[in-house]
Amino acid sequence: MTEKFKSNNNVVYSCKYHVIFCPKYRRKVLVNAIASRLKELLVQIAIEIKVEILEMEIMADHVHLLIEVDPQFGVHKAVKRFKGATSRYLRLEFPELKSRLPSLWTNSYFVSTVGGATLDTIKMYIQNQKET
Repeated sequence: MTEKFKSNNNVVYSCKYHVIFCPKYRRKVLVNAIASRLKELLVQIAIEIKVEILEMEIMADHVHLLIEVDPQFGVHKAVKRFKGATSRYLRLEFPELKSRLPSLWTNSYFVSTVGGATLDTIKMYIQNQKET
């Protein structure tokens, strides 16, 4: 199997992360139009910050992302941008989120490097989330 590496001016890398984050109080608000808009926003933000989304699934009460991030940018900055920007835009576009939640996302998130399992295994896991 040939590994695809990326590079910037200083580093050749392959840094893939499985990231999960949830709405405050694990409320099931990521449905219908909100879920669709969230996907659009995540793709748009990823392009802006030069992060590749390899796989994504929006559940009613959490988000799964498989992303590749430049190590000099860092996974923490990427997640911070994803959560900050999506919270701002979604709460502007869907005022009902303001009445139900003091802030859209919890302060915490889960992140795991993808190395213990193959990428295909992680991709299948994320793709099959809606079926469980």
